[in-house]
Amino acid sequence: MTANLYALTCGRLVGRLKDMIEGEDGAVSLPIPSFLVEHPKGRVLFDTGMHPQCRTDPAGRLGERVARLFGFEDYGAGDDVKSRLEAFDRDPGRIDYIVNSHLHFDHAGGNELVPNATMVVQKREWQAAQDPEIAAKVGFYKADFDHGHPVKQVDGEHDLFGDGSVVCLPTYGHTPGHQSLKVRTARGEVVLTGDSCYFCRTLRERRLPRFVWDREQMLASLDRLEALERSGARLFFGHDPDFWKDVPQAPAPAF
Repeated sequence: MTANLYALTCGRLVGRLKDMIEGEDGAVSLPIPSFLVEHPKGRVLFDTGMHPQCRTDPAGRLGERVARLFGFEDYGAGDDVKSRLEAFDRDPGRIDYIVNSHLHFDHAGGNELVPNATMVVQKREWQAAQDPEIAAKVGFYKADFDHGHPVKQVDGEHDLFGDGSVVCLPTYGHTPGHQSLKVRTARGEVVLTGDSCYFCRTLRERRLPRFVWDREQMLASLDRLEALERSGARLFFGHDPDFWKDVPQAPAPAF
């Protein structure tokens, strides 16, 4: 069994490169990806981008500190995940699963716009988000993920449809329970890395972001991603602007 994979650019964030990769400086425009996976047994969104409030009042939603770290001027009125889905005739109300790589605002902020899906998240990520002290330290906001969705907490690798075509892969380190997603398409396997690997250079040079929950776990996750790549999988890097400019956008298949 294979699945169809579609890439959606849900706006961009302007950030500081030194926060994204060690030893660099300057500003960087970061694409905010979401992916639609269409499988005979259901539709899956891998990450949902940012909430529309980030466009109008980022400080009110995320606090002054985060609002100062990022520029939101490249997050337009049609860039939220609901608008991006509707732009190619997909109903956000008919998404079966949201697989959140993790619960940061630029990956789970659009969950509210996908009202009928079941969230699929690593158990350790969900538990961390329920602990106010850890949540504050990691940068989780209940406004992004506390909307009454059914939540399926998975522990480690999880085969979503039971046929090996859509598999959650634990890639801990960026946050306590970060996960990536392996998708088998007609052209071959793709691994959507999420923030376990911001850039291609993160993998090649092992230069991590500035803010990391567990460096050793993140390095181990990069080792796992590298092994998957060596075995033939194509990696889609989390926020790499150079990589992303060549990714076909929906309605064309991403791969």
